[in-house]
Amino acid sequence: MVGRGAYDDRYGRSGRPHRPVMPGAGALEEQPGGTDPAARIDAAHTTAAALVHHARSTSDPQETARLIALADEHGLDEIAGLWSDRPADTLPGALWRLYALRAGIQRDAEQVALAFDAGRHRAPVDEAVAGVATPPGPAEVRTLADAILAGAFSGDLAVALERAGSFCRVVATGWAVQADSMIDHEQADRLTRQAADLARTGTELLAAGDLWRSGALN
Repeated sequence: MVGRGAYDDRYGRSGRPHRPVMPGAGALEEQPGGTDPAARIDAAHTTAAALVHHARSTSDPQETARLIALADEHGLDEIAGLWSDRPADTLPGALWRLYALRAGIQRDAEQVALAFDAGRHRAPVDEAVAGVATPPGPAEVRTLADAILAGAFSGDLAVALERAGSFCRVVATGWAVQADSMIDHEQADRLTRQAADLARTGTELLAAGDLWRSGALN
């Protein structure tokens, strides 16, 4: 995909699209000063900005689809190695949270859909912003995850972040509801902590959307 802020040409001599290459932690270490924390931060911001700029410079839906499936092709760990330590109020941190959210939905779509359904009536505003089809089943939440990333690259990034943030808050509400009805107190406590973490992520994503609108998400 990107290499220290620069993309390879999309097409080689054969005329076929190249698969994007994203450098992970190992690739960063190969760069001069790559083990320097400042260099890693610079690489995270440079690659995130290049990714968004590249996505917005093309109207090719196949290119958008490739960007959505980036973690599927390269592995979530490789993206994590580059972006996961950046805070949510930065572009790489916000993009990392979108990819991580999609991966979590794909991994456990049925349970996420149940939690969304349990929480949506208690968070109607967030449900409306998230925009999940009704009734929300596994296919619907997977579709939402792809639509959010597609919107991040080909639409309004602020809207994508707001949809993701609201989705997180509805699911977190659903987990809290489910925890209240559990007999196993240890499991209930674990789910309650999980709900609190996701609710915080949702709030962070909503704030990142505001930052993007004001031109301050870098």
